[in-house]
Amino acid sequence: MVGSEHPPPRTRDRAATEERLLTAVGEVLARDGFKALGVGSVARQAGVDKVLIYRYFGGLPELLRAWGASGRFWPRVADLLEHEGEDFLRRPAAERWARFFEHFIDELRRRPLTLAVLAAEVEERNELTAILETEREEWGAEAARVLGGPAFEQVPHLRGVTLLLVAGAQYLILRARRIRWFGGVDIQSDAGWGELKASIRTLAEQLIPPTVP
Repeated sequence: MVGSEHPPPRTRDRAATEERLLTAVGEVLARDGFKALGVGSVARQAGVDKVLIYRYFGGLPELLRAWGASGRFWPRVADLLEHEGEDFLRRPAAERWARFFEHFIDELRRRPLTLAVLAAEVEERNELTAILETEREEWGAEAARVLGGPAFEQVPHLRGVTLLLVAGAQYLILRARRIRWFGGVDIQSDAGWGELKASIRTLAEQLIPPTVP
């Protein structure tokens, strides 16, 4: 008698499970905010046992760091510039500055999850929000290396202007979730943001001398 065949034992696909957990972090944050973010809520959203969060990531803070570093929340500098080509860093500083902001604005506008999390951060601050703040500080340091260098040294006030524009772009994109017009500009339209991008380019040309490498 030939023994009955049995399917091979199921093996857990760790990469797929990690992906589900990282996706679940964003879904819980966007829907319920930071106060609801916990090992249990993320595991339920992902449809897995919560022990896997500890096994694969070490705990909730490490999972959140992995989520922040994955590019799901905040656009990585490399992702912003991936279509610019290898000659980007050889372009004039003003051109690099303007193009960087154009990509930054476009990327934030197409990320409703990121905007939902940013809105939640305004009302909630705790150990978990601090993790994402640290991620963005590291992002800012990397962006400064790409945009700055000699430019920040030769035009000292450029760093402050850059920070104001990063914050201002975030604010207007967040406002665009609820209102259409701000200062006479349609911030829900590509045309309105095209006008603001053109202003940033003009500002770059005026602030950064062509002699700055």
